[in-house]
Amino acid sequence: MGSYPTPPPPEILPPDTGYAPPPPPVRRQRPSWAAAPATYLLVGINCAVFLAMVLRGVSIGNPTVDQLMQWGADNAGNVLLGGEWWRIVSAMFVHVGILHLATNMWCLWNLALLAEPLMGSAGVIAVYILTGAAGNLLSTLMNWIYYHNAPGGPVFPAGAGASGAVFGIAGALIVLLKSNLLPVPPVELKRLRRSVIYFAALNLVLGLSISGGNLFLHSGLNIDNMAHVGGFTCGLLFAVPMVPRIGSPRALFERRLRLAVLMVVGLLVMFGFYLAQLPG
Repeated sequence: MGSYPTPPPPEILPPDTGYAPPPPPVRRQRPSWAAAPATYLLVGINCAVFLAMVLRGVSIGNPTVDQLMQWGADNAGNVLLGGEWWRIVSAMFVHVGILHLATNMWCLWNLALLAEPLMGSAGVIAVYILTGAAGNLLSTLMNWIYYHNAPGGPVFPAGAGASGAVFGIAGALIVLLKSNLLPVPPVELKRLRRSVIYFAALNLVLGLSISGGNLFLHSGLNIDNMAHVGGFTCGLLFAVPMVPRIGSPRALFERRLRLAVLMVVGLLVMFGFYLAQLPG
């Protein structure tokens, strides 16, 4: 017969104390949104903007360029000639139809949920805004170079969507998942990192293929590949000075995050000053 563990003796309290030990605290399970508030916030803002657009009469499937511009889409002429620099940020929350929104939000949801434990909520919001801005700035530059000397005068395309920021999060993840501070088996880390690399590579190739096909087929499908490249490159750069939040001392993580934000902000400001000198 097997042996059974001896139960602990009951706690005996002096009868005259009138004291009873307090019950053990009940742990409240955190709701899922509390574990990744930045992810929910960013997805929520994007969906809320699209819902507001539709409620104000914008086509749910095929909005016009004028409608996109009214809601903050990026445009090289408006930014560089009209001084509407706010479009560099607003454009990353505007989407060209429900399919565009759905695909971007699906990618944002999956990547940001993976990124938030590694870079914190503030880090996810910072990398979204800064890499999205980097992508839109690069797109603005390339559109200016390509279109401003066009015959008959420049007609700049409108740019919109969160994909530049999504590629930025992917770039940051590729760097952070390389860290050996993470308390995760190396095989699992390698698998996750490979998945993010495949995501970025396949979508970059797909975007370039669609844009190349549009030159010959005139399908009307335009992919802002420069926003993707700019966002992805900025994401890699953003994560270089960082350490992951998991496995690192809190003070070190916060110091490295501030360094990353200041570094990227400084580079984007200098890039913006360069772009401002282009007209004329």
